[in-house]
Amino acid sequence: MRGKAEGSEMLLRLMSAATMRGDVLANNIASQSLPGYRRRDVVFEETLRNAIEKGSNQRELDELRPEIEIDFDREPRADGNNVSPEEERTMLRENRLRYELYAAMLSGRSRLISQAINSTT
Repeated sequence: MRGKAEGSEMLLRLMSAATMRGDVLANNIASQSLPGYRRRDVVFEETLRNAIEKGSNQRELDELRPEIEIDFDREPRADGNNVSPEEERTMLRENRLRYELYAAMLSGRSRLISQAINSTT
């Protein structure tokens, strides 16, 4: 039973990271005219994927948390701001789809567990 709970917990954490990312992307858009502002992003899925590929155990995976990182790779404009509103809006749409996917997976998982419980009673 623990594996089922861990899977649901991971989906909830992925949804939480997507929510955090949506807030950060919205803040980037709001700061697009602020001189010197550097865009930010939330890093979680890539960190999780790398940990899984490395063979991390469940305890190590449980310790992973989403982190906000400042983007120093993207070249800034003359005012020092590196936010591209078009790219941020595209990332917001992608992030919303990712969140909806995680939510659908969690809902389907819960439905399967509920059906399994109800079919044995």
